Amino acid sequence: MPRHEFRPGRAVAGLVMLTLAGGYAADAAGAWNAPWAFFAPVFLGGLWLAATATWVSYRARRRQARRASAENSSAPGSTRVH
Repeated sequence: MPRHEFRPGRAVAGLVMLTLAGGYAADAAGAWNAPWAFFAPVFLGGLWLAATATWVSYRARRRQARRASAENSSAPGSTRVH
């Protein structure tokens, strides 16, 4: 049983940052000669991808909550007066 809910946006952001750190380390060690302009688009693209993953998971959770609420008509406060 997980102790907390999975947050895909944070996972994506973490993986992108680890990739960037590896790229910087390889560049500093001389194993890879990357131009500095390579890292900015990777960073911004990773942030965009993380934001998109967060938005998609948020929408899925909200959709699931609405569906569960609509199916549970015996919930307190759900009496409908016509």
